[in-house]
Amino acid sequence: MLGSSVKVVFKHALKNALNPVITAISGWFAGLMAGAVFVEIIFNWKGIGYEVVDALNKNDLPVVMGATLVFAMVFVVINIGVDIIYGILDPRVRVQ
Repeated sequence: MLGSSVKVVFKHALKNALNPVITAISGWFAGLMAGAVFVEIIFNWKGIGYEVVDALNKNDLPVVMGATLVFAMVFVVINIGVDIIYGILDPRVRVQ
């Protein structure tokens, strides 16, 4: 009896319970990207966030646009990955 209830939990309940968890994790990645800029400035680490702030101070718009494009591409790739994971976990959200 115990084996069948564990099977039900892992096969049915866990898959449905993971959707909000995956949504929250994808939102955390956006926060991590935004927080990286502040951490790089505070600790004087050389990274893309530091370069963006430096470019903004120098009015170097091509660097700002390029960094914005990189941040946007990372965000889009993360969201596409989340959508693929949704389709794997819950077949009801797959595109027909």
